[in-house]
Amino acid sequence: MANTWDVIVVGLGAMGSATLHQLAKRGHHVLGIEQFVPGHGNGSSHGKSRVIREAYFEDPSYVPLVQRAYECWRELEADSGVTVLRQTGGLMLGSPESYVVAGARHSAELHGLPHEIIDAAEVRRRYPAFHPAEHEIGVVEPRAGMLAPELAITTFMDCALEHGAQVRTGEAMLSWRPSGDGVQVTTTRGTYFAERLILTVGAWAAKVYGELAIPFTVQRNVAHWFTPIRNAAYFRPDRFPIFIHDHGDGPAWYGFPDTGDGVKLALHHHGDTTDPDALRRTVRDDEVELVRAIMRRCMPDADGPLLASEPCMYTNVPDDHFVIDHHPSHPSVIIASPCSGHGFKFASALGEVLADMATGDPIAFDTSLFSLARFTRAADADATIPAGD
Repeated sequence: MANTWDVIVVGLGAMGSATLHQLAKRGHHVLGIEQFVPGHGNGSSHGKSRVIREAYFEDPSYVPLVQRAYECWRELEADSGVTVLRQTGGLMLGSPESYVVAGARHSAELHGLPHEIIDAAEVRRRYPAFHPAEHEIGVVEPRAGMLAPELAITTFMDCALEHGAQVRTGEAMLSWRPSGDGVQVTTTRGTYFAERLILTVGAWAAKVYGELAIPFTVQRNVAHWFTPIRNAAYFRPDRFPIFIHDHGDGPAWYGFPDTGDGVKLALHHHGDTTDPDALRRTVRDDEVELVRAIMRRCMPDADGPLLASEPCMYTNVPDDHFVIDHHPSHPSVIIASPCSGHGFKFASALGEVLADMATGDPIAFDTSLFSLARFTRAADADATIPAGD
């Protein structure tokens, strides 16, 4: 049958492009469909830089997966000749009991990861751009660094095409439905059939599989780039690590060294709920001021002219873990929403995981943390709680 494929991947952001690459590399007849142009700024996989870190404060279960992601990023670089990962070291900063610091320290100790625990004085000596409070400590991890998201996606795509994948860009999926032993996908330009369908649709997840009642919310988050007002050398990649700082007054903030575009700074998990098709792209002065207020206290040398501000979207679920599973009613369909604002670094390894799921090959990692069943269990638990008076 014409337009018939082994696997169709819908959504070619970080996870989708990595999956397309893995499937094509293994010799499968695979089609990728993307409503925009790869490397676009309409979703969650743009903004010039993304953090990669190993001492994972969210949950130590992620550590083996991110370790494989490091290997896969380096394999992509070796295959393509393109550099997408730059190690700068990482600093998780805050009070000893804070979520970021305590969690990173726990993961590092549990998995025997290289790391140091340094006090506020040592933070200031080693990284003079930072002005931590006296009670704060830092967890330093040498393997942390930054990924180039737009470049990574286009590299995955280029490699997939070299291995025989076909891609349709500027083409939106309108619907999918079971068809025989596989799936039929209808887009704005045609109809396609495949044995397996992988949906990596990011912020459009709630719209695409809303019938599953997964508690997705899409949050608008804004990143800002500043020119340091003084001591610009403090912010060079050799002196300034990627960081996440749980500063104790609102949401944590995070940032990147200046690699030529300014110092990138943003608040983590802070922003309005939004519709991905109606994302507000203008950035208000008060949104910039939220970051400047923290900067003046914690990193005053960075408080110079604003170069740019850009929104992106987090696709969140209540427990902040990923969603990766077969559709409960249609096992030939795989749902993948590595989300909640911390998924990009895993894309290279999750491309392998999703390719394994689609082809029936053994999966090297425990993905039970990401299952759809947890939402059913949570709903059942809520239903057993008696109502108050």
